[in-house]
Amino acid sequence: MNDPAAIRRLYGRRQGHKLRTGQAALVEETLAPLSVPETGPLDAATLFGDDRPLELEIGFGAGEHLAGQAAMRPGTGFIGCEPFLNGVVGALGHIRDGGLANVRLHMGDALDVVERLPDAGLERVYLLHPDPWPKARHAKRRMVNHGPLDAIAAKLKPGGEFRLGTDDPTYCRWAMMVMNQRRDFAWTARTPADFLTRPDDWPETRYERKARRQGHEVWYFRYIRK
Repeated sequence: MNDPAAIRRLYGRRQGHKLRTGQAALVEETLAPLSVPETGPLDAATLFGDDRPLELEIGFGAGEHLAGQAAMRPGTGFIGCEPFLNGVVGALGHIRDGGLANVRLHMGDALDVVERLPDAGLERVYLLHPDPWPKARHAKRRMVNHGPLDAIAAKLKPGGEFRLGTDDPTYCRWAMMVMNQRRDFAWTARTPADFLTRPDDWPETRYERKARRQGHEVWYFRYIRK
């Protein structure tokens, strides 16, 4: 198998621009207590000290969506996974500014966290604007491949939701093709408006706004775990 579930390799830089003094201090002071434990099984009690619904975002960018979801539902625990330090800094700022106590972060490969969660332990999984890897020879690096989807399906509860957002036409076509091959997910869309209009409980991100300014269409996919 040549998809991310087998490759287990992160491509690209782990850090972009150099952190400012305040950003470095934010990481030093707040990341450790908010981090997902590096080893061992994971569940709500381990992460939040009680039994609560869990949701997970794969590649949260600067954390706008993750923080928005957490603010809307303080009784739910949110796990955000992002390999890039500058994105983690953004999320830490949102967590601090929003006084959010229901978010835990993992700076690394999301699949390392997914595989440690209990089966049927997640209410939702979010994958928003993943790297499209547009060249055909790089398609195996896309997160929408059967290996990662098998892992996501195993961890979602029956009736749980997998949300995928993209502004890349190649990724859109690829995702529709791959998801159409799945028998463990049902697409919720009945009309084009269902995947061309952002749901009210889907916070907008800076990346999405930038895509629209550049004239890109954005697609919003919602799949229910059977």
